[in-house]
Amino acid sequence: MNLPAHELKRLRAVTDTDADLTALVERRLAGEPLQYLEGSAAFGPWDLHVDPRVLIPRPETELLWEIAAGLMESPNVIVDLCTGSGALAIALAKSFPEARVLGTDLSSDALDVARENGHVLATAIEWYHGDLFAALPENLAGAVDLLVSNPPYVAEREYAALPEDVKREPKLALVSGPTGLEVYERIAAEIGRWLAPGGRFALEIGEAQGDVLKSVFADLEPEVRKDLTKRDRFLTGRKP
Repeated sequence: MNLPAHELKRLRAVTDTDADLTALVERRLAGEPLQYLEGSAAFGPWDLHVDPRVLIPRPETELLWEIAAGLMESPNVIVDLCTGSGALAIALAKSFPEARVLGTDLSSDALDVARENGHVLATAIEWYHGDLFAALPENLAGAVDLLVSNPPYVAEREYAALPEDVKREPKLALVSGPTGLEVYERIAAEIGRWLAPGGRFALEIGEAQGDVLKSVFADLEPEVRKDLTKRDRFLTGRKP
């Protein structure tokens, strides 16, 4: 068993027999993410169910939640595009219990996981299946106070170089297209129609994408913010 001691301890905590532990260790050594083997991932003070249907929430996305929650005092309508496990939608629903919170995803499998997490954590989030804004009720156009998203932002050419355990996560949630900017460009093309006047947004971005995305979102007072390692990681802005 050539796993780090802390990983072996975590796997031992979710198994009943030595045979089960051996099987999990073999799967981990073959590249399966530890969180999938455990069936959960921490996000803030909560444990979310995760499995191969969804991207595993990262610490950077926790920081995105904190940044987004600090942009407005009392948003009425919050939208999480590309919600995946539901992490951002759930965290913002907990931060703003009076708000109407909606989460969307192109993957119906991911939405099943998000619904499960939302139910277990007692949130009243509305979940919608569809492609970005097309999933939202049309009567929300011009009424969204806060929009967040951790969309796919890996370029197709970068995918092969990702760590093996990352490539076990849904490619749909990782790869945007040839440039990695495709989903942001689509969000930028429509976001102005959906945000309320003064509405805010916060997006997770790739560390080399900040400058170009400031241009893409130029009409929305964009600001690039850094993660804890001082890399460009987030883009925020507002509708004038």
